[in-house]
Formats: sequence, structure tokens, C-alpha cells
Amino acid sequence: MIAVLFEADALPQAQERYRQLAAGLTPLLSDTPGFIAIERFQSLSTPGKILSLSWWEDEASVANWQQNERHLAAQREAKHRFFHITEYA
Repeated sequence: MIAVLFEADALPQAQERYRQLAAGLTPLLSDTPGFIAIERFQSLSTPGKILSLSWWEDEASVANWQQNERHLAAQREAKHRFFHITEYA
């Protein structure tokens, strides 16, 4: 089993859009081979900091998701419009 952590600092005006992007991708995850579960967390001490924790069967499943076109489009929008990406592993 593989855990993937995604941490981002969202600009205050971008937090709602992040939630929209995440909500749009969640149904796709359920249909992605190897996907197990996902949880998203909002920092209590750092406004705008968001942590997403997903569980996958194996590295190949993660790689497959990372090549999903809607996922890639969401990443491009986030990186260029309203997030300071701090970690993606």
C-alpha cells in the first residue's frame, strides 16, 4: 500500500476554488484502478494550508492517476492561478 501526501498553501481568495476542484476530481478517484481512499485536512494553525492524504494499492496506480488528464488540468490551474505548492510526494 502507498500513501501520497499533497500539501498546499492556498491564497485566501482561492480556497473555495480548491474545494471545487477537489470535489470535481473525487468521483474520478473512485473509478481509478488501485485507488483505496482519500482524506483532506485544513490546518488549524496555518490559514490556507491544506493536506490531502490518499491511499493506493501500488506505485503504478499512483503513476496512472498522475497522468489523468483532468487531474493534470486541475494541477496546472492550481499551480498557475492560486496555490503555492509546498510538497507533492
